[in-house]
Amino acid sequence: MSRKGENIYKRKDGRWEGRYMKGRKESGKAIYGYVYAKTYNDAKNKLREKQQKISYHISKDNASKQREKFSAVAGSWLEQKRPQFKESTYIKYVNLLKYYILPNLGEVPLSKLTADIIEDFCKLMLQKGGRKKEGLSSKTVSDILSLMRSILCYASNNGYSVSFDIKSIVIKQEQKEMQILTKTEQRVLCQYIIEHPTPKNLGILICMFTGIRVGEVCALQCEDISISEKTIHVHQTMQRIQTYSNTGGRTKIIVTVPKSRCSVRTIPLPDELVQLIQISYFPFSGYFLTGSQTKWIEPRTMQNHFKSISKKCSIREINFHALRHTFATRCVEYGFDVKSLSEILGHASVNITMNRYVHPTMELKRNNMERLSPLLAVR
Repeated sequence: MSRKGENIYKRKDGRWEGRYMKGRKESGKAIYGYVYAKTYNDAKNKLREKQQKISYHISKDNASKQREKFSAVAGSWLEQKRPQFKESTYIKYVNLLKYYILPNLGEVPLSKLTADIIEDFCKLMLQKGGRKKEGLSSKTVSDILSLMRSILCYASNNGYSVSFDIKSIVIKQEQKEMQILTKTEQRVLCQYIIEHPTPKNLGILICMFTGIRVGEVCALQCEDISISEKTIHVHQTMQRIQTYSNTGGRTKIIVTVPKSRCSVRTIPLPDELVQLIQISYFPFSGYFLTGSQTKWIEPRTMQNHFKSISKKCSIREINFHALRHTFATRCVEYGFDVKSLSEILGHASVNITMNRYVHPTMELKRNNMERLSPLLAVR
């Protein structure tokens, strides 16, 4: 039996055993060490020596950590988390650190970093950040702040003293007006594509009637489209990313899994769209937009092609992503149930679909308001 509060026990072999805590695993589970002696007093003295050494090393380690610069902590975080990131995400974080965070805050010791310093840094980025010193977008500064939150959370969980709450700092983001095609513009565009059913044009039509993203249509393989089942299977996306090199300025095309698990989905296709694809153009293998295993059309090329087609159709200048917004809005206008629409778009929740992609037109608002008319028919 141990003496109260001392963690010293008499073993069956007659020796005394003392237990002490050496540290903790990443999961928080305690790691124990043990000392052994012939007498209780010897075990107690050995245990005290071990505990004093641990206390000294902890104190020394804490003092060292307090002097450590933010750049060192950020580097440790990035290295530990790297296996969890997609390549594009890793490059994004490297660039945010390299070009914005570390030049301004990298040399600041973690012990001297405060919420006021970070808030001032965010204001500076909004006003004078970027290569031209004209200020970064609120979205980019919000991404920078989110990255710093992750690094400081890592620091706190690994024994660094973080004495302030960065959650109190919020970057207000302006909501951009979402663009959608009017019904007239959509009819004009459809008519042009039906008359000119090239692979890239059919890619535009697929995006307009399924809501898939530009990167997803660029990565689309022929085997992902089933004519018999009238479906399209979305499981890859294409994007151009910067390569991680000291020379900088280099980019490459990658084909990877979509942005989230919900983005992997199978979408039913309208009969007319299936017939148009089958009659006009359907290669046997390779990328749908090229019919080749080795050649592809990258997102930037598709975006430029869409601009060119829009001009030919006398449609106002809008971005490629407007096709996705247009699809979602038309679906609501034609009475789609929102849960089905959310899954077709590859969203994690219905709220994302309603708040971000559904834009009622004036015509839809007017039709809804007209439903109140019978209440005024009192005569």
